[in-house]
Amino acid sequence: MRRLINDGYDAVEEMLEGYTKAHPEYVHLDPNDGRVIVSNMLSEEPRVRIILGGGTGHEPLFLGYVGKDFGDAAVAGNVNTSPSPEPCYNAVKAVDSGKGCLYLYGNYAGDVMNFDMGAEMAAEDGIRVETVTVKDDIYSSKNFEDRRGVAGDIIVFKVAAAAAAKGLDLDAVKEAAEKANRNTYSMGVALSSATLPVTGTEIFHMEEGEMEIGMGIHGEPGIERTKLKPADEVVDELLGHILDEAQFEEGAEVQILVNGLGGLPLMDQYICYRRVDEVLNEKGLKIHRSMVGNYATSMDMIGMSVTVVKLDDELKELLDAPCDTPYWKIK
Repeated sequence: MRRLINDGYDAVEEMLEGYTKAHPEYVHLDPNDGRVIVSNMLSEEPRVRIILGGGTGHEPLFLGYVGKDFGDAAVAGNVNTSPSPEPCYNAVKAVDSGKGCLYLYGNYAGDVMNFDMGAEMAAEDGIRVETVTVKDDIYSSKNFEDRRGVAGDIIVFKVAAAAAAKGLDLDAVKEAAEKANRNTYSMGVALSSATLPVTGTEIFHMEEGEMEIGMGIHGEPGIERTKLKPADEVVDELLGHILDEAQFEEGAEVQILVNGLGGLPLMDQYICYRRVDEVLNEKGLKIHRSMVGNYATSMDMIGMSVTVVKLDDELKELLDAPCDTPYWKIK
């Protein structure tokens, strides 16, 4: 194992402690629940509160997007594991201002079950909580409702948070998030496994020089495992699937995210973005905004994903709206 940790069983708590100490102007741990990260920049006026969450090991997802006019709280589970219902509920108690809360997380069965239970607990206190599960991974299912959330999580999070910052009510904030969800398309490639901190072992095995197109961030199977191909060929394959699914009209505006999975150098990520830009320009699409970097990782996994967001005036306005977090800032 090539990780710098202490006891693997303490990794999540030590990471959360280190994160909040490193960013005290942005966040603190809820004194009532050490798995809930709360913004230090909550709006003074009552508004819909945005609560993010899921398993750890994907940093800066989810805690990295808690701050001003973005996530109001994040709930942290164990590595690759849903948070339990209690912290999901405690996050609501920590930030609700009387306008209700919106849970946002990737579409995984454990998260759905536990966040739903947290929402039921909040309802017993008279607090309304709605949910949008992100479903951007186009290969994970032909049926949109069954798809999992990957790097496109942060697109949906940003849109919902900007809608809440405008003072929209809970139904309108949820509607904006669902619109972003329907217009966000992602697909990834893995070149290696992540390493679990508790066991020190790989989640799955890949031979050096192999790649798997369509693999999920937890190691969910992809389309096929082949010998590693040049970056341009990999990008062409990912974009081919995305463009077939999205059916963009010529001249459409898009936002692009090339996301590293934790172990891929930025050099390689920018080489991949170069090809994304070339292909989309050849297809007559207009790139409104681009993001390149490690936004939603899988610990030390070597790999990347491409996310393409179909924009209209509303989504563009919400994605461009100011925010301030440790890992996403717009002035």
